[in-house]
Amino acid sequence: MKKTLLATAIAGAAFASGAQAATVYNEDGTKLDLYGNIQIAYYSVNDANGDAQDEIADNGTTFGFAAEHVITRDLTGYLKLELDDIKADEMATATDDEDAGDTAFVGLKGNFGDVRLGSYDQLIDDWIQDPITNNEGFDVSDSTALHGNGADQQTDKVTYTSPSFGGMEFAVGTQYKGDNDSADGGADQGSSNASFFGGAKYTAGAFSIAAVYDNLDNTVYEDLDGNVDSVGNQYGLTAQYTVDTLRLAAKLERFDADGNVNRDDTNFYAVSARYGYGNGDIYGAYQYVDVGAGSFLSELDEQIQDEQNRDETYNEVILGATYNISDAMYTWVEGAVRDRENDQGDGVGVGVTYLF
Repeated sequence: MKKTLLATAIAGAAFASGAQAATVYNEDGTKLDLYGNIQIAYYSVNDANGDAQDEIADNGTTFGFAAEHVITRDLTGYLKLELDDIKADEMATATDDEDAGDTAFVGLKGNFGDVRLGSYDQLIDDWIQDPITNNEGFDVSDSTALHGNGADQQTDKVTYTSPSFGGMEFAVGTQYKGDNDSADGGADQGSSNASFFGGAKYTAGAFSIAAVYDNLDNTVYEDLDGNVDSVGNQYGLTAQYTVDTLRLAAKLERFDADGNVNRDDTNFYAVSARYGYGNGDIYGAYQYVDVGAGSFLSELDEQIQDEQNRDETYNEVILGATYNISDAMYTWVEGAVRDRENDQGDGVGVGVTYLF
């Protein structure tokens, strides 16, 4: 499961009905919370040959610390640390640097807004992709998957998020990679580099709309001539409307390969709905994926694309439901149809989550 615990808590009806973090210290303006979950799931998913492969696996078990300290009446410092690749099925913590400690940041917040420094989810993930499918096991595909290592895109960032001005807020940030950092895909930047990402969100009552851009300048590839360049750009636009316990969302997302012949310009058009029925949620999403959409390629690039037969479209459908066993424990079931060759990626999953 790709989301952080807090995103899971918002999406899962179990948390909404009462489960919460444990405050272990709260004195003199300083507060420390501990929180976490255990997640176990069973999956059966088709491989590239169309053969079902099943397993019982950890589904994103998390343990976290959140702290804040009131510096002045209008200024608060805070931190958050999540170990979110703890393997409950193996009773061991992952040691791979790309997987361990996915969320670790410090920040300052006040009337001026919020400044955050460290490792955390991408803005396009939070504002554009999650409102469509921030599910337990199966999400629709997105532009992040097209450029490889999304985990690397979460690190070494600073973000400023403004306060709301009549419902309008914006966020701008950068990911900084120094001389000693190795960029995504193993290609060395050779020098320090700062990327740019930013977005704006407008909320009016039950309606909200958000737009995000990320230039992916630190997510690079090396071409046949040894040149290192950005894999492309990400854009996204998502609108949401909530009425009672029903949330509706629509998304337009694009990955612009920007001349990278190893990737394809791809558009994603998606709609989703989530309904809280009292003892849990039922939810679903449909997405149309247009691979090769709007590409501006040279004659050689077009020949490479034709040879690899990458000009395709897909229809993706995700359906799921949760059921609350208690305020802190729930079960879920999900299914996915991805419209790929040999039904690759189609599957079902069931699981149980305990939150504290």
